Amino acid sequence: MVEKKKNGGALLGAAFIMATSAIGPGFLTQTAKFTNDFQGSFGFVILVSILLSVVVQLNVWRVLCVSGMRGQDVANKLLPGLGYFVAVLIVLGGLVFNIGNVGGGSLGFNTLLGLPTTVGCILTGCIAIVVFLLKNATKAMDTLTKILGGVMIVVIFIVIVIVKPPVGTAIKETFIPSSGPVALFPAILTLLGGTVGGYITFAGAHRLIDGGITKKENLGEITKSSIMGIGIATVVRIFLFLAIFGVVVKGVTLDSANPAADAFKQGAGQLGYRFFGLVLLCAAVTSVIGAAYTSVSFLKTLHPVIAQNEKWITIGFIALSTVVMAFLGQPAKLLVLAGALNGLILPVTLGVCLVASQKKNIMGEGYRHPRWLFILGIIVVCLAAYLGITSLANLGNLFA
Repeated sequence: MVEKKKNGGALLGAAFIMATSAIGPGFLTQTAKFTNDFQGSFGFVILVSILLSVVVQLNVWRVLCVSGMRGQDVANKLLPGLGYFVAVLIVLGGLVFNIGNVGGGSLGFNTLLGLPTTVGCILTGCIAIVVFLLKNATKAMDTLTKILGGVMIVVIFIVIVIVKPPVGTAIKETFIPSSGPVALFPAILTLLGGTVGGYITFAGAHRLIDGGITKKENLGEITKSSIMGIGIATVVRIFLFLAIFGVVVKGVTLDSANPAADAFKQGAGQLGYRFFGLVLLCAAVTSVIGAAYTSVSFLKTLHPVIAQNEKWITIGFIALSTVVMAFLGQPAKLLVLAGALNGLILPVTLGVCLVASQKKNIMGEGYRHPRWLFILGIIVVCLAAYLGITSLANLGNLFA
């Protein structure tokens, strides 16, 4: 009974850390911008991107958890040295995005309580650090991500009740988009990267490995947890879409500098604006925790010293992100670079997992990867590679 309860906590914790890693400040801005641009048709973007995300998640989690090896170890097993390359991409991208997440937390504190942004940065970093200082850090991480994830869902739902979006129109546009699928394709790829790109899809799988939920006999639980993670992120995305759709459908054009905050303010006044601050703060803190935990998990099997000092390296990762954000301000150029790296990571890591799924020395003699999942995975790799190549064009902005 105790073991079953422990497994249940780890399974739910893995789902929430994956979902809340995806739901960061960029997630909120992204959803608001595309809802403003495409209105009801954004429902179609969400639907397709979620289906593609499920393909990625199922492939990656099955390979990692059945093999019992983290992403970098699977890559090194396939091709010596490839795991180091993947780890560098993940950690560099995770660090820069974490700087942005800390910045999102500072804006959340500023919107909610009126605190100066520097103070907000330090508070955000301190909250995340305290989690990893606790004796049972993984349990604290699981608990906090569940609570803050729940808070986001409740608060956004309250805004939906206030703005009263035309749900019927949203459902119709989700399946028959007036904007046309071709025009929506770039947004679909962007959401795919934002939901399972970079370190995000590995967050939950690495949590399950740390919790000892591996091997073929646990495949049912692994699959359930992976779908749950996508499901939680989807609920937040749909709720956020409906809350913002209820505003823009009335002819309101959102402020491009901060479309999500403007949507909450236009829809529910000052109360809505404070609500947005709370959602942004929750999203930022959980993303800081998820990015730090997952990034360091990509390093800890590469050298024994890292594994022995995992807690302190994770704390150092958060502290560095906080200091950079507090003293240098918004790292716009670094975020462009991180976006390009994030676009490159998904096709590489998913491709590695697909090849690994066919290797008996990695997966074991009795494992057979579903053919349909393998074929769909190849299709997503091609789409993600296109996204990665496109994102490279943004690197030119660094030198503009």
